[in-house]
Amino acid sequence: MRIGLHSRRATAGAAALALLCLASHAAGGERHGTARETCTRARVTAGGSSALRDALGAGRDVLGERLIALRDGPSYAAVRRLLPPLWYAKSRGGLPLTHTGAYYLTFAHPLSLYGEKDFALHVADGSAILTRRVDGPSLTILVGDGREVYGSCLARLAPPRRAHGWLPVLRTSYVDARGVRYAQESFAGRVPGIRSLVSFVRLTVDARRAGGATALVRFVASPGSRARLVTDRHGVLDDDGARYGVRGVRVLYVAWMHSPGRGSLHLDAAAYDTALRTTERFWEGELAGGATFEVPERRVLDAERSLLVQLRILTWRYSVGNPYEELSFAEALDAARIMAGYGHEDVSEAIVRFALRRLPARFTSWRAGAVLLAAAEHYRLTRDATLLDDEEPAFAAALSRLARQVERSGGTGLLNREAFSSDVRRRVVGLHGQAVARQGLLAMGSVWERLDRPRLAARATAAGIRLGSALRAALRSSQRRLPDGSLFVPATIVEGTRPFDRLTASRDGSYWNLVMPYALASGLFDPKGLTARGIWRYIGGHGGLLLGLVRADAARLYWGEPYPASGVDQVYGLNLTRFLADADLPDRLVLSLYGTLAGAMTRDTFVSGEAATVVPLRGTRLGSMYLPPNNGTSAAFLETLRVALVHERRNARGAPVGLELAFATPRAWLRPGTTIRVEGAPTSFGEVSYVLSRRRRTVRIVLDAPQAPSLRLRLRLPRGERIERVQAAGRSVLFDAATGTIEPPSSGDRPLRLVAYVT
Repeated sequence: MRIGLHSRRATAGAAALALLCLASHAAGGERHGTARETCTRARVTAGGSSALRDALGAGRDVLGERLIALRDGPSYAAVRRLLPPLWYAKSRGGLPLTHTGAYYLTFAHPLSLYGEKDFALHVADGSAILTRRVDGPSLTILVGDGREVYGSCLARLAPPRRAHGWLPVLRTSYVDARGVRYAQESFAGRVPGIRSLVSFVRLTVDARRAGGATALVRFVASPGSRARLVTDRHGVLDDDGARYGVRGVRVLYVAWMHSPGRGSLHLDAAAYDTALRTTERFWEGELAGGATFEVPERRVLDAERSLLVQLRILTWRYSVGNPYEELSFAEALDAARIMAGYGHEDVSEAIVRFALRRLPARFTSWRAGAVLLAAAEHYRLTRDATLLDDEEPAFAAALSRLARQVERSGGTGLLNREAFSSDVRRRVVGLHGQAVARQGLLAMGSVWERLDRPRLAARATAAGIRLGSALRAALRSSQRRLPDGSLFVPATIVEGTRPFDRLTASRDGSYWNLVMPYALASGLFDPKGLTARGIWRYIGGHGGLLLGLVRADAARLYWGEPYPASGVDQVYGLNLTRFLADADLPDRLVLSLYGTLAGAMTRDTFVSGEAATVVPLRGTRLGSMYLPPNNGTSAAFLETLRVALVHERRNARGAPVGLELAFATPRAWLRPGTTIRVEGAPTSFGEVSYVLSRRRRTVRIVLDAPQAPSLRLRLRLPRGERIERVQAAGRSVLFDAATGTIEPPSSGDRPLRLVAYVT
C-alpha cells in the first residue's frame, strides 16, 4: 500500500530548471508595453480558500453535506467551485516531478499487454516530451525569442484538454511574452516499418498580432539524443535540435523517436494526419470490446473513456515514469476487478497472472487474499476458467499458505502478524489484510465449488469461515462505542489502539482512515448493520472525509505551506465506494463520484496522483499531486460509476444474490430529455443491458437482464418528482414510491419494456 509518504528524490537538474522556469514566470518579456510583458500569477483571494480551511477543521464533511442538501444533490460544477485545479506534480520534499513542475500525460500504443512497453510522457503544459521516465531523454519546446519555455507562464496558457474529450491526444494553446499565439497538438503512435513508439507534435504559430515580431521556435533535444528528433525538413538543424523563424502563420511538424533504430520517417502534414487517424482508430477499437456505460453528462463519459485507456496502458503498474512504477498488489488487483467489470477481461487476466507469479517471493496474507479475490471475480464476470485452470497449482499454493495459518492447532484462527503496509513495516494483526484474505478465501471457495474442485473448495470455504469468526471475536473485545454513538474498530486488532479524535491529525490516524474501507467492503460486517453503520459514523464524524473524498495527512504535498497538513487520498476511496453501494447510501456515492472527478483528478485531462492537496498552494489558485499518474484513483472513479449503474448485492459469505440497477445515479441524469444506457455489462449472473429514457412525464425502460434471485431497478428522479405508476404490457408493476425502486416482473420476456409515469 502507498499513501504518498515513500518516494525517491527528484533529480537536481529538474529542480534547477524548475527554478529557471519560475524566474521566467516572474520576468516575462519586456518589448510591447502590454499585459503580455509579465507573467503575473493568479492569486487566490484571502477568502477564496477560507471555506476549505474551515471545513478541514470540522469533524464532519460539512461541505459535502451542504451539496447533498441541494435540490438535485451534488454536481460536478458545485464541487469544482470549492476546490482548486490540480496542476503540480510533486515528489519527495516538495520537489517538482518535471522540469516545469506540471504533471504529465502517459501515452502509449501497446503491442501487447505483457512485457515491457514504450511510454511517452507528454508534459501537460506542452513544454516537453519525455521518454519512458522523468529523467529519460527529452524534447523541450522553446518559443518567443527561442528561450521561453512553451507553457511556462500559466497566466498565458489555456487549460490543456484531450482530443474529443477522452483520446490520448494532448491539445494546448499558449501566448508568448511578445504576443505570438501557439496551438499545439501531440500524441504517441506507431508507424509501419518502425518499431519505436513515436511522439508527434503539430505546432501552429501565429505571429500576426505580435507587432511584426518574428517568433523563434526551438525544439531542443537533451544531450546525446539529437538522433531521436525528426523534423518536417523546413527547420534549421543545429547541434541540440532544430529551430524555426516564423512571421505570419505557419504549421510546424516534428516527431520524437522513443527508441530509435531501423526505419526512417518522412514527416509532413499528410504523415501526421495518417498517424493521428491510426492512433484514434486504435483506441476506439480497444474500447469497443468492453461494456458500454453511457450517461447524460459529457465530462463523466470523457473521464470514463480516458481512464479505461489509462488502465489499459498501465495494467499492473501503480504509476509510470517515476519511482512508483511498480506492482502494488492491492491496488493492481482492484484495477483487475474493475476492468473485468467493464468487459476488459484481457487486462484483468494479465494483471492477475502478473501478480500471481510474483506472489511467492512477496507473499503476505493480504496480497494472497487479493489475488484469490481478483481471480474469483474474473471468473464470475467472464465465465472463462482458463486462468484458473492454467494457474491452479499457484492458486492452490496460495490457499495452502493461508489455510495453514488459520488451521494451526491451538491457534486463534487469525492469520500471522505481518507488515501493516508497504510503508509501515511494523508487524501487526491487521484487520484490513485479514478481512481481504477472508473475502478471497470465500470467493475462491465458491468458484472452486462451481468448477467441481471439491477439496480446494472445502478447504478455502472452511478457512474463510473460521477466519471470519476469529476476526469478529477479536473485535468484540477491542471495539469501542463512543459518546457520539459512533463505533471505533481498531485497524490493528490486538494492540489496544485508542480512538483518534481527529483522523488526519496523526500518521496513524491517517493510515487507519485509508485501510478501514477494505474491511467495510469485505463483507465481514453487514453493510446495513450496527457495526458497519457505527464505523461509517465514526469516519464521518472524526475528519475522515471531505466532499466525499478520503482524507489523509498531506504534509509533504504542502511542504511549508501555512495550511492544515491534510489532503485527500482517493486511491482508498475505491473500497469506500463499494461499501456505500452495499449500504445503499446513494447521495454519498454521488458525492464521491463528483468529488473524485473535480477534486482528485486534473480538469479535462483526468490525471490523478496518489494524494492531492485540497487548499490552493500559497499564492496560486492551483493544487498539487503526489507522483501522478496513479491507477488507484482512476480505478476508484470507474468503480464509483459502475456501482452507481450496476451493483451486485451479496450475502454474508460474499456470494452474489441480486442485481441493483441505477441505484445511485445523480438525480439530474433523469431530467426530461435525458437517457442512461448500459450495454453488455458483465455480472455474476450474466450480461445486463438497459436503457432509461426520460421524456416529459414518462420514463421508458428497456431491460435485458439475466435471471437473478433478486432484480431491482431505481429511478432517482429530480427532487420534488415521484413515480405515479409503472406498467409493463398494460399491467401494473410494483414499486416503492419513497425510493423510486421498481421490481420488474419475472415474465421471462427479454427485453422487458416498462413505462414509469412521473408526477
